[in-house]
Parts: sequence; C-alpha cells; structure tokens
Amino acid sequence: MKSAFLQEEKDKEELQEELDNLELQLFRMQHNIKEIAKKAEVISIDQTPQDEWVVVYADREQDTWQLMLHSCKRPYRGSWNSALQAEIKDDSTIHIAAIKGEENKGYGSVLMDHLKEMAKKENVQYITGDLVKRDFDHVDRLQHFYEKHNFDVKIDHEEECGEIVWNEE
Repeated sequence: MKSAFLQEEKDKEELQEELDNLELQLFRMQHNIKEIAKKAEVISIDQTPQDEWVVVYADREQDTWQLMLHSCKRPYRGSWNSALQAEIKDDSTIHIAAIKGEENKGYGSVLMDHLKEMAKKENVQYITGDLVKRDFDHVDRLQHFYEKHNFDVKIDHEEECGEIVWNEE
C-alpha cells in the first residue's frame, strides 16, 4: 500500500516538473520570438524528438539561405543553437554548405525538415551537398542522418569524399 502511495506522489512530482518546464519554455518562447523577429524571419515554432520547443528562423538572401534554430530552454541572446547554411545553385537546386551547432539534440533534423519544406514551397526539386575530408571522423553519423531524411548518399571512403542528393518527386 505504501509503495503505491509513494509511486503516486512521485508521478505527481514528475508531472509538476514537466508542467513547470513547459511553462518556462513557453515564457521564453514568447520572449525569444520577439527578439528574433527584430533581426530575422521567424519560420516556425517546432518541437524536437526530445520534446524541446524551438524557434526556427531564417535569413534569406538572393543566393543564400541560413536556417537557424534557438531552444526555448534558454533566453535568446543573439546567437543560434544550430544552423543550416545553403546556397541557391539554380531554379531547381539548393546546395547545403554546412550544418553547425549542438549535436544529438534533434536540431539538425528540425532544420532539415524545414529546408525540405521550403524547397517544396519554392518548387526546388533537388537538395545537394558534399561530404569532405573533415567530415570523415563522423561520416557514419552523417550517412545515417542524410539517409534518415531520404537523401541518396554516395561515399568514397578511399578518397574521403562523397555527395548527397535529395530529389523531391
């Protein structure tokens, strides 16, 4: 009997902690969006696979797009937690130049989903990218990431290079 009561109390404490965390993230989201909107185009509010709320925003120029993400677990102080930089090659192709930021938090996946969504909206058929020598200390993780996002991944392990292609069909 006593352990069931303790479990119920623990569950209540966990629920209260989750609620407090959510309230804090929502409060920060409000503030972060106001600050981010002063400098960039707010694209979306999204949630990572770990239930972390994030603000996705963009700086789009004629030939380059930078998608950025900021966690609502922290106040916005002018810098992003993760960013995806892409170049517009032509009317049908966007080329990923870099994905930077904190790893293993789901940020890259959130940014990639938004890049693909923007490509579809702009009628861009291909998203491409290169794997270069500096990537080869984590090439297996990159291959998994891109394949998870429906990219064709070609890797030359001997030359330490590769390419990725996403085709919106």
